[in-house]
Amino acid sequence: MTARIVSVNVGQPQIVQWNGNEIITSIFKTPTRGQVRVHKLGLENDAQADLTVHGGPRKAIYAYPSEHYEFWKSELGDRQLSWGYFGENLTTQDILENTVHVGDRFRVGTAEVMVTQPRFPCYKLGIRFCDMNMVRKFQISGRSGFYMAVKKDGTVEEGDMIELLHQETGNPTITQVFMSQNETG
Repeated sequence: MTARIVSVNVGQPQIVQWNGNEIITSIFKTPTRGQVRVHKLGLENDAQADLTVHGGPRKAIYAYPSEHYEFWKSELGDRQLSWGYFGENLTTQDILENTVHVGDRFRVGTAEVMVTQPRFPCYKLGIRFCDMNMVRKFQISGRSGFYMAVKKDGTVEEGDMIELLHQETGNPTITQVFMSQNETG
C-alpha cells in the first residue's frame, strides 16, 4: 500500500447564517503546513462544534479520499473544491472506503489510529455547499470517508505515509457499513 496524506486540515467552530438562524459549525477546514500534533481527541488547533455527533474518542479524526474530489467537481459543475472542503482532517490518497474495514489500524505519520465508522452527513454539509440536496447526493454517492480513533499520540503532516498495521478482514468495510445504514436509515 502506498497510501499517504495529501493534506492536513483544521478548523474552529464558527457561526454561520442559515435560514435566518445562527448555526455553529466546524465544517470549514483549511489546509495547514508542517507537523500537527495528534492526540486522543483529534488534531491540535482543530475542534468540533457539536460533540453529540462529531468528535470524541471514536471520531477524533475524519479522513476523506482525495480521489473523490474529481467525482465531486464533475458532479457539481467543476466547482472549486480545496482540500478540507468536506470537513475532513486528513485528505488521503490510495485508501478508499471499499478496502478499509472497521477496526483496521494504521500508522499515520508518527501516530497510530483505528478506523471506527463511516461519516454519515448532517445538514451542515448542505450549509457548506450552499445546497441542502448535497446531503442526499453524498449519501447516494457512497463516498463517505471514515472516522478514526487515536490509539497512539504523535504528529502528522502533508506527505506522510499511511501504513497498514493490522487489517480486520472479518469486519465489514466502510462501504458496506455506509450502504447498509443508507438502506435502513
